[in-house]
Amino acid sequence: MTPTDASEVVQTIATETNTSSETVSKLYADTWAEFAQDARIHDFVPLFVAKRVRATIKAGQKQPH
Repeated sequence: MTPTDASEVVQTIATETNTSSETVSKLYADTWAEFAQDARIHDFVPLFVAKRVRATIKAGQKQPH
């Protein structure tokens, strides 16, 4: 995945979840490192990373403050 593609995904997730792009970018990078480390096939890593980041943000938004 090119940096431009990753930044587009980050911006899309940030907009969809009403979360700062900096927060999404950090979550995306951390999750990417976790997934890429053990992946045998890297074709679907971007899909799984985006899904995990969205789920993480959604779970955090549901917690009472």
